[in-house]
Amino acid sequence: MSKYLNRTIVTPALSTSRRQFLRASAALSAAGVAGAPFALNLATVASAAAQSAPTDYKALVCIFLSGGNDQANTVLATDSSSWSQYLAVRNVAGSALALPPPGMAGGVLPITPATSQPGRAFALHPALEPLKALFEAGHAAVVANVGPMLAPMTLQQFHNRSVPRPPKLFSHNDQQSLWQSYGPEGVTVGWGGRMGELLMANNANPAFTAVSAGGNSVFLMGRQLHQYHISAAGAVPIAGLGDLYGLPAALNPLRDIITNESTNVFQKDHAAVVQRAISTRSQLASAMLPASGVAPIPPYIHPVTKQAAVNPLAVQLQTVARMIGGRDTLGVRRQVFFVALGGFDTHDFQLKTQPDLLAKLAHAVAYFDAAMSNLRGVDLRTSVTSFTASDFGRTFSSNGDGTDHGWGSHHFVVGGAVKGGDIYGMFPQLGLGHAHDVGAGSLLPDISVDQYGATLGTWFGLSPIQLADVFPNLRYFASRNLGFMRQ
Repeated sequence: MSKYLNRTIVTPALSTSRRQFLRASAALSAAGVAGAPFALNLATVASAAAQSAPTDYKALVCIFLSGGNDQANTVLATDSSSWSQYLAVRNVAGSALALPPPGMAGGVLPITPATSQPGRAFALHPALEPLKALFEAGHAAVVANVGPMLAPMTLQQFHNRSVPRPPKLFSHNDQQSLWQSYGPEGVTVGWGGRMGELLMANNANPAFTAVSAGGNSVFLMGRQLHQYHISAAGAVPIAGLGDLYGLPAALNPLRDIITNESTNVFQKDHAAVVQRAISTRSQLASAMLPASGVAPIPPYIHPVTKQAAVNPLAVQLQTVARMIGGRDTLGVRRQVFFVALGGFDTHDFQLKTQPDLLAKLAHAVAYFDAAMSNLRGVDLRTSVTSFTASDFGRTFSSNGDGTDHGWGSHHFVVGGAVKGGDIYGMFPQLGLGHAHDVGAGSLLPDISVDQYGATLGTWFGLSPIQLADVFPNLRYFASRNLGFMRQ
């Protein structure tokens, strides 16, 4: 019987009550993760945040690949045994998804990790040439087979249901929410926002702690902290607060109406949000660099059509760079950003769709790395770390013209503080029926999102106590730092 059956697995992790949090913290103390006297409470966590008081600048940038990226054609094992399995499963007549081998025209791009995995060889999708260059320069790493987990689990335990599994696996909305917040759709606090919230006391204006250039995201929500939305035009304006109906005189009366105090809880909260938006927009307008103030985005060429196109992910990352450029004016020391690229739900036309998506990812990430290397004459690459996330991986087997929803996936971490040029975690064996196959080649993760996020959070400046608050299920995993970041 699993040792986890009699434990309380915290799910959704970030919506725990104060009583649950105290209980989890006490258990954490008993396990020896943190040596401070317990029981913990939220005041202890806040006190730890205030005491850390970093004076340097650090930013985390989550690059969310919406729809579920196919990991098996993104990072590949190319040793003879793995490649044979790859061809056998992905080159089925009428549903061929296999990429050309290394050395052939359009073939996969070999990479040599700093840490060898005996008998294994690896490569990247041919559209990821800019990421390969960053990997070889030591600025990018691969973290293999990551996914939401409540506790470590073997394939037998998965089939026996003897260890709690994440709820609603293989569902888009729920798995996006699980990646970003540790609960299915409906959870309101994300681990990015919570990390920012624990350190936002170090920012002169906490409103600029959690910033999205990719739309609304639960990832950036804290318990009290709200995400701040920006676009290429700057702060997102409130509709109607310009020259209403062409009458500037209407501005002040309208503002009074929508910011007026009320005893109604909903109206009061709405007024506070509007007032915050008005005041912060003017601050951001004076601090955020114009597009001309950061490196220009190089042309993006579609890898299949060879036509020039706009890369929306690069535009979002340029917007992030412009805000980072105003960090001193805004008085921020810790920021968490969110950007997103959609279209990864490749049930159909995968060989046509994924190359463009991965090329956009690599083009945007390489552009952002270059922009951070010289932002107003300052090299910020060791201060800014980007990382990918996605709903889930996809099945190893083909559905005819694409792949279906999976679980574990491979991810990239990029930045000057990354111990790059390496693959972290044992790369899974390929083929149907292997030890990681929960069905149709969907991967049982080896690394939890908790471990992935906690490694980033440690670099960001969170203490073990704070990490336990953000990732309550981290205590079930032996390794709480995967080692891919320089501290």
